[in-house]
Amino acid sequence: MVDLAKITQPLSLVRQRSHGPLVLELDLTEGVADEAPGDPVSQIMNRRKQHYLDVLEGIRRGARDPRVAALVVRVDARAMGFAKVQELRHAITDFRSTGKPAVAWADSFGESGVGNLPYYLACAFSRVVMAPTGLLGLTGLIMRTTFVKGALDRLDVTYEVGKRHEYKNALNSVTETEYTDAQREASDRIVTSLSDQMVEAIAQARGLTEERVRELVSRGPFLAGESVTEGLVDQLAYRDEVYSELFEQVRNEERGGAGADGGRSVEPHLQFVTRYHRRHTPPPRPRIAGGPGYIALISATGTISLGRTRRSPLGGGTVMGSDTVSAAFRAARRDPQVKAVVFRVDSRGGSPTASDAIRRESELTSQAGTPVIAAMGDIAGSGGYYVTLGADAIVAQPGTLTGSIGVLTGKPVLGALLERYGVTSDSVSTGEHAGMFDTERPFTESEWERVNALLDEVYEDFTDKVARARTMTREQVDEVARGRVWTGRDAHERGLVDALGGLETAVRLAREKAEAGPLPLRSFPHTHPLDRLRPHESSEDLGASGPQTALGAWGPLQHAAVAMGLPLGGPLMMPGNWEVR
Repeated sequence: MVDLAKITQPLSLVRQRSHGPLVLELDLTEGVADEAPGDPVSQIMNRRKQHYLDVLEGIRRGARDPRVAALVVRVDARAMGFAKVQELRHAITDFRSTGKPAVAWADSFGESGVGNLPYYLACAFSRVVMAPTGLLGLTGLIMRTTFVKGALDRLDVTYEVGKRHEYKNALNSVTETEYTDAQREASDRIVTSLSDQMVEAIAQARGLTEERVRELVSRGPFLAGESVTEGLVDQLAYRDEVYSELFEQVRNEERGGAGADGGRSVEPHLQFVTRYHRRHTPPPRPRIAGGPGYIALISATGTISLGRTRRSPLGGGTVMGSDTVSAAFRAARRDPQVKAVVFRVDSRGGSPTASDAIRRESELTSQAGTPVIAAMGDIAGSGGYYVTLGADAIVAQPGTLTGSIGVLTGKPVLGALLERYGVTSDSVSTGEHAGMFDTERPFTESEWERVNALLDEVYEDFTDKVARARTMTREQVDEVARGRVWTGRDAHERGLVDALGGLETAVRLAREKAEAGPLPLRSFPHTHPLDRLRPHESSEDLGASGPQTALGAWGPLQHAAVAMGLPLGGPLMMPGNWEVR
């Protein structure tokens, strides 16, 4: 005979568990993605990666939710940039401000000796725990640039490069064998600024003086026992001990408040932050004319290029297409429900023409009465800074890398290499400059005249737009331009950004500009899956703002190319071969 009680028992347990306190869980070793994959193939291949904005909003939602009792995070920040770590730290701080425990644990903070960013994130929590065999790699920041000119010389390959100006060093890796004076000056300032930010945060979180933290950094890395003795880590424990202790703390707190919850179960249960966020996010309200509306979030990441945005299903890279981003802005300003736009940018730059097209649509949106607030991610340099110039305000994290207001171009000269291996070619042409960008020979004198004219024109146009957007004189712009990269903190001091903060700050400014109260934030545009299949009516069609999936959209090959010092993108590119760790 079938025992119905046994069959329904699992369901009753689920119902019972759902009434207990929630402990939110986040595993950063799985990595985070800037944007949710837009196609089924990418979703399958990157299914274990969490959407970064879901993580942020899930933590903030959990801070306000009385059902959420605690947060536990397995810390790993190696795949995150400085700015993302800072934004996540702010969310953790908000969670802690409610009195709920937030525990950071790691098997090791840099088992190879480099754990600066993971520990920088971890010290924002109320308790920092490390495995008894772990290592605390608090050793200070290093910025490394790989130069491949020596290897190219051995191959008889040269690079001809023109740039504006001395700090525009994106191609120094193929033209130099070490830092130039200007590159060393700019790089040293970046490392110093980021290091100061990290030291200040650790000192405040751990109750130490900045002088003491700098002393500790100079002595690192630390063995497990040493990290506790020096006050950098609160406890050494294994995963099971961390979870057991946290669960017992939650049980005790729930029992202490018993009687106010009508007999609610005190047995905690775990739920991933992103799953919690998605489960408790209300569905979008029906579009109602005259309704309160919302703030549209337009995200743009990757190398800036003409055409559609392209994403590789293999992961690892996105090409920001001007057509896609421009279409999103056009759709936003036509939508009466969109009261403001937050434009989130994470890009090293690329094509000046594509960058200007995006800037133009952002500017038109603002002029049409829909405020635009630009929110910079880890990097928004060169073309990545250019696209923000149409916004009403620019927000950056103190650790964002931005600026790089300059221009460069060039080509490799492979003729000697080809000749060495017996490779020959021949050609016919019309026009003196038909083979201008032919890689078998250098630029001629007249071709260099055209290259320099291009560089001057793009640089003048770029700096003119910066001066107009930032209400600065040309002299003031020149002082902060010349291709130099700044941290967000330094850029703010020099008038290149309006406010320091992350997405939350940008949303607050957007609400203020819109003068429409606490409007919700929604990713935009949100198209139907069938929009990817049906033909678009025109370039004004909302479906035209969707990205393409393309195997040629860099993918993992971008990281390999950058590591080798190879140039990517276009004239408005900031250095892409830096390693900050």
